[in-house]
Amino acid sequence: MEAKLSRSLITTLAHNQKTKCSRRIIVAVLTRPPPTDRHHHHHHDKINLKPVGEVMQKAVYNDNWFEQMAINHLSRCVQDATGKRNQKAGYESLVEAATTVARNFNPSHQRELVIQALEKAIPSALLQLAKQMRTLIPQTKFSREFFAVFTTVFFAWLVGPCQVKESEVNGGTEKNVVHIKKCRFLEEANCVGMCTNLCKMPTQTFIKDSFGMPVNMVPNFDDMSCEMIFGQDPPAASDDPAFKQPCYKLCNHLNFIFSAFRQRKAKAQCQVLNLMQMKIETRRVYWRRFISPVK
Repeated sequence: MEAKLSRSLITTLAHNQKTKCSRRIIVAVLTRPPPTDRHHHHHHDKINLKPVGEVMQKAVYNDNWFEQMAINHLSRCVQDATGKRNQKAGYESLVEAATTVARNFNPSHQRELVIQALEKAIPSALLQLAKQMRTLIPQTKFSREFFAVFTTVFFAWLVGPCQVKESEVNGGTEKNVVHIKKCRFLEEANCVGMCTNLCKMPTQTFIKDSFGMPVNMVPNFDDMSCEMIFGQDPPAASDDPAFKQPCYKLCNHLNFIFSAFRQRKAKAQCQVLNLMQMKIETRRVYWRRFISPVK
């Protein structure tokens, strides 16, 4: 009788454990409806995330030998800064290295590691020359436009197709803005936090400290575009609209966190179940000895 009761209790616990472990967690983000006023189309104080069922078409890149070499070099520099290696190649390796930074370090440390990687990626002699020249050459319309053109020509492999746009500076117009149609890094990472902490903030700091050129990066998380405005100081992080945006519903980093949480929870539940089974087995053995007649 007692053995049947024990087996029944174990079966019930196992069934409940299986039912609990099979539950799925659904993460949803409520968003506001899009503004009706066309003049507010480019404002970033609100974000309208796409529904889960609506999938944006992913861009396909055919990197040439120079672009592949640059991608692999930057990926190795990020891995050297963190001390964590991955076996992937190409842009996938770079995103994996960046994801490792996001998962293992806090935001301020993330920015420091990316700056270290950028400093390692560029020859030290060139950086020293740039730091000396920035004190001799003042910021001018030519320097701002030069940085914009240089970025579009030599860094499309990193951020995707981009073009130079005009903006108003001190009452005049300058071609000092780089418009990135759809950021390659944001599309691959699919995470607002990785965009702000691993791209926007460290890039702004690195360009300002190394080349003396202020730059404000303004990402648009609706269509994954971005604008780099050279000659414009970025706002403080507490006032920056980019840090007031919720993450994507299908954020890779957020899904990783929930997955790890579910695994830890399932492991803890299994440990509790095993402990209960051991206690039941111990009691069963005890009662067998107690009830069985002494020979």
